[in-house]
Amino acid sequence: MTHQVHAFEPPERFVAGTVGPPGERTFFLQARGGGRLVSVALEKVQVSLLAEKLEELLTEAHRRFGVELPEPPPVTSDNEPLDTPVDEEFRVGTLGLAFDVDTATVVIEAIAAGEAEAEVELAGGEEEVDEEEEPDDDLDRLRVRLTPQAAREFIERARRVVAAGRPPCPLCGQPLDPAGHLCPRHNGYHR
Repeated sequence: MTHQVHAFEPPERFVAGTVGPPGERTFFLQARGGGRLVSVALEKVQVSLLAEKLEELLTEAHRRFGVELPEPPPVTSDNEPLDTPVDEEFRVGTLGLAFDVDTATVVIEAIAAGEAEAEVELAGGEEEVDEEEEPDDDLDRLRVRLTPQAAREFIERARRVVAAGRPPCPLCGQPLDPAGHLCPRHNGYHR
């Protein structure tokens, strides 16, 4: 089976977004450019970690290579919904980040979940997976190259998207559903 590399260097738009109501949201990375639109699904924690690690990468690029870092945008630059249709190309298993010193750009690579990862999820984590294996070259990928300014805008939007979910319970920190939840701090009584 052949793999596809969806490369956007640079994209017209690259954002994190969701589909669905809070508590049932599906998270996506979406890239648009050159008449193409690619959406890949991932977990909320992956979006959060991607924003965090991108921030660290920009800080390190500034420290080591003297790259000028733009200030976070004071006004929301892109608060539009995901472009439609939102057709999932693949589910992300691995995210990779790199900084290209020659072009002063950030490279983000989202790699599809492999068969081994899917088997582990289905088996409930009982199967052993070799942690040192590199992602297979025969998996689909989304590769995006961003300027530091575009990366900063992506970080801000990703943080807003992650924070826009259900509010946390003030006692236990678990998300509150509209109908409340069984709070462990109240011995299972509805909160």
